[in-house]
Amino acid sequence: MNLLSIGISHNTASLDIREKMWMSNDEVKEALKQLKGKYFNEAMLVSTCNRTELYGLTPDTQVDDAGLKKFLIDFKGASGVVTPNHFYGSLAGGSVSHLFKVAAGVDSMVIGDIQILNQVKEAFNLSTEIGAMGPVMNRLMQATLHVGKRVRTETTICEGAVSVSYAAVELASKIFAELPKKSALLIGAGETGELTMKHLIGKGIGRIKIANRTREKAEALIATLEAHAIGEVLDYEQISEALRTVDIVITSVNSPAYIVQPDHVRSVMKQRSNNPLFIIDISVPRSVDPSCNKVENVFVYDMDSLSAIVDKNIEKRKAELPKVTTIVREETVEFFKWHNSLQVGPTIQELTSAIEAIRHLEVEKNINRFKPEDRELVEMLTKRIINKILHQPITNLRNGAQNGARGSETVTRIKALRDLFGIEEKDTHGG
Repeated sequence: MNLLSIGISHNTASLDIREKMWMSNDEVKEALKQLKGKYFNEAMLVSTCNRTELYGLTPDTQVDDAGLKKFLIDFKGASGVVTPNHFYGSLAGGSVSHLFKVAAGVDSMVIGDIQILNQVKEAFNLSTEIGAMGPVMNRLMQATLHVGKRVRTETTICEGAVSVSYAAVELASKIFAELPKKSALLIGAGETGELTMKHLIGKGIGRIKIANRTREKAEALIATLEAHAIGEVLDYEQISEALRTVDIVITSVNSPAYIVQPDHVRSVMKQRSNNPLFIIDISVPRSVDPSCNKVENVFVYDMDSLSAIVDKNIEKRKAELPKVTTIVREETVEFFKWHNSLQVGPTIQELTSAIEAIRHLEVEKNINRFKPEDRELVEMLTKRIINKILHQPITNLRNGAQNGARGSETVTRIKALRDLFGIEEKDTHGG
């Protein structure tokens, strides 16, 4: 099978190198247009912040990987910064297995990445738009999406927060069963605090309030979060009042002293009728006195406690790797069973037809040498001989096709048979 993959990722290159190779959707489509015909019959290109990978079906067994690396580097004008050594590549089963691992989220910087499957799907769609797909790549797309679905339904590798911001939101979801009925206050507009608020909005938080020393920055953040309908900007002096009504507090400020202290919280909790208050302190140094956690119905989590949750979840995800590996192996075998059948079926049919034509011609030439009452026996006998001769080669071909892990051996057998019996090669798989 002349499928190859070639790419650059976080495994082989630093961020500044990967940035040079990142492609927009328009660039992806233009690159594929130039690649199709010159290098590939079918192709697709995945480009994210962590990887740029090319997958394609070549018209012959000779692969110009050096030319492909040069093409990608030159296409992005990255000569002198990106070198061929930053790239990796594989062929046939290695390419299929690698793509399946990418879609499964086990080749990502964050194990169990849930975004990459959609990014791979988008890459297939872009390839389809410009006509760079074909029967093999279409089947590969279906198999890849199936791998992603199996991994997400048969394993828990995508479960459990693996970022501090999402860990905070998961905890909030456990404490408050109905987030759409709850409200949150963000004190400060730091990057992690903003990300946490985005996750809360994604979970359907009912109302949000943002207080920042610079009001304009808070207003800009509300606009960025596209939360006008549920958002409100407060002056810094209004924080105390907000603590009486909100359910979740996120602090992301740079303060020399604690801005939330136990006495303050105790006073607030009396006015809240002891309704739970969930405080996420993402400030460094901390802006919430850890002693607040001792106040009844107040739950305080800082960076260390959230990081511990993240580390535990990462270990749980790693424990699922054997299951994912099994799924990838099974689906790789299934894909090659399908691909091998494309070549095996026609070869068996054409081989049988070629031998039958020889048998029929020779019988026709010599049939008059036999008595009329023996001619039917000659016909039957010669057919049986041919069937016995072809039985083992056909059995071996079929067995090879059913064993996807030995696809290269099947291809070798097919080529040998076609060469031996003079059967012309036909394009049965788009390349």
